[in-house]
Amino acid sequence: MAGYTDKKSAIQQRLRRVEGQVRGVQRMVDDDAYCIDVLTQISAATKALQAVALELLDEHLAHCVADAVGKGGAAADEKIAEASAAIARLVRS
Repeated sequence: MAGYTDKKSAIQQRLRRVEGQVRGVQRMVDDDAYCIDVLTQISAATKALQAVALELLDEHLAHCVADAVGKGGAAADEKIAEASAAIARLVRS
């Protein structure tokens, strides 16, 4: 079971909002909107998507990683390494 299962509907709602933002950016480009206005909206959509990613990461750490650490062994080491790699990808993006 995914760590975010309890918050799945809220996460889906946030992702639909981001999807709407991206469609809005597409319309802006179709309408030849001012470059800075388009960039501002892209920045807002990016921040919203990053917020979803951080929420998913938080849920992953609180559930999946914590469970694996509780059990110990190689599975715990793998989950920690996996979480660390995910954090590194988020920081680079």
